[in-house]
Amino acid sequence: MRFPDTESLTTHVADVMQRDAVVGWFQGRMEFGPRALGARSIIGDARSRSMQTTMNVKIKFRESFRPFAPSVLRERVGEWFEMDADSPYMLLVAPVNPAHRYDVPQNGARGLDKLKQIRSSVPAITHVDYSARVQTVDRADNPVYHRLLEKFFEATGCPVIVNTSFNVRGEPIVCTPEDAYRCFCRTNMDYLVLGSWVIDKREQNLPPLDESWMKEFELD
Repeated sequence: MRFPDTESLTTHVADVMQRDAVVGWFQGRMEFGPRALGARSIIGDARSRSMQTTMNVKIKFRESFRPFAPSVLRERVGEWFEMDADSPYMLLVAPVNPAHRYDVPQNGARGLDKLKQIRSSVPAITHVDYSARVQTVDRADNPVYHRLLEKFFEATGCPVIVNTSFNVRGEPIVCTPEDAYRCFCRTNMDYLVLGSWVIDKREQNLPPLDESWMKEFELD
């Protein structure tokens, strides 16, 4: 499905994200650097209690405990994290604001059980010490991605989403639309956004998922 403008596109994507959908987000030129910043990203609802496990096991094909980082509207970052600074390259770490934290029961949980405890209203991006590696999104730098976060905030009251690189474990980040579609087909991603086009996995006539491709790259 092709959307005629940014408003209709971001409204639709924000809507499906609220239903726990995992979205491959491909816009414009590729990022250069160590992080995906909203041009080659896999995104999801940071409020979801299952999103971290879903992305790790069904999309990234890695251990379920590995953390994810948040994208947040620059103008709202101080309300959700203990920082009020630009972090456009996802390199600064800050604790989740106490206003959004939950008390964790002292029940002697250890190992994976401790990691799975819900620590905040955005559990998919909250580490065991309440920290997160924050990406602030500014309208001037990335207007389409910023508008998506605004739409999500308008609908949910939360300006924070999960942002991880558009690739699977052991593979490089996708570069071309062909790379993105291949990664989309090989995983349990729900939607793929390619510019103004949105592809629904349910509408693709795909064979059963074949995981033999995982042998193409050495795992980390």
